[in-house]
Amino acid sequence: MAVEFLSGLHPVTSSGLAPYACHPNQTRGRRFPEPSAPTRSEYQRDRDRIIHSSAFRRLVYKTQVFMNHEGDLFRTRLTHSLEVAQLGRSIGRSLGLNEDLIEAVALAHDLGHTPFGHAGQDVLDECMKPHGGFEHNLQSLRVVDKLELRYPAFDGLNLCFETREGILKHCARRNAELLEAAEPDGVARRFLHGGQPSLEAQLCNLADEVAYNAHDIDDGVRSGLLALEQLEEVPLVHRYLREALSEFPQLDSKRLLFETIRRMLSAQVYDIIDATRAALQQGQGVQDLAAVRAAPALVRFSPEMRAASTELKRFLFAKLYRHPQVQQTRQRADQVLRDLFRIYTSEPAQLPPDFAGAADAPRACADYIAGMTDRFALREHQRLTGFSLF
Repeated sequence: MAVEFLSGLHPVTSSGLAPYACHPNQTRGRRFPEPSAPTRSEYQRDRDRIIHSSAFRRLVYKTQVFMNHEGDLFRTRLTHSLEVAQLGRSIGRSLGLNEDLIEAVALAHDLGHTPFGHAGQDVLDECMKPHGGFEHNLQSLRVVDKLELRYPAFDGLNLCFETREGILKHCARRNAELLEAAEPDGVARRFLHGGQPSLEAQLCNLADEVAYNAHDIDDGVRSGLLALEQLEEVPLVHRYLREALSEFPQLDSKRLLFETIRRMLSAQVYDIIDATRAALQQGQGVQDLAAVRAAPALVRFSPEMRAASTELKRFLFAKLYRHPQVQQTRQRADQVLRDLFRIYTSEPAQLPPDFAGAADAPRACADYIAGMTDRFALREHQRLTGFSLF
């Protein structure tokens, strides 16, 4: 295999991918073997299957922070996933990683998220505590492995190992043990025996953080719950806001916000590229995917940017996610999902046929509720209770 260097910074093969990237012709394959496609790589097929799935379309009406009916321009799970994919591909290209795999993981990583954002995750986890709990990462894997019903020969989307591995970025030990028992040496093994996923998966995890920090600032200010003056308390925002004002002193507040976020995003992207390159080149360097899996996490911020990003997350948690208005909406969303779970578990006939006859009735209820959009959950709640909480 021919090897050359991209910009003199890291080796790439003749395919344009670094040796430590995931090469589609070296995938660990699909759970159900299928012939290769004549015009697309295996990871391109995964991306296409995700985009055409029902779960992906539902993301357009699933909350990020603000509910869909609260404004037309707030982010949803769909727009968030697209932003993660864009950031991931941009960074991945500079590192010689597989952009198609990055895109597939980014577009699928929130497929298992509940309606009403993290409020829904917490409520379903509480309701499911006697039945194994609920994790949205595990639910995303469940969606692509089981719940999508599109193909005659198997349930799910039958994605490649590397895509499924990237989707499962967190997993409690008990769930990892169950997955490992069903799929030995599978996607959950690293949670039991150590090791890392691919660099593409690591990158999607970090791009997720970068994306939601940036767009939650934007949505927070747009909603009126955050003010630019408050954001100046955060060093990472303050730095780029001051830079923008220094270069454009007459900038109006809207453009100032956008320019600040743009500069902040660029700084984080370049920081990830530089810090990851340095990590890959330490010692003898990381030469292949096996070395990636055996090493500590390699896709990273510099220590300074990690500290700055963590401080920004603390600010958003205190000032936005815990804002009384957001909390008030969350409390009503909690009630909607608790009522739905209670009704479906006590009256299984209220579930659609695909879910009503399941052997594990509580899990089927959780599957059905997790797949709902915000507005469908509200309609169902009103239909079943006669009350409208929004």
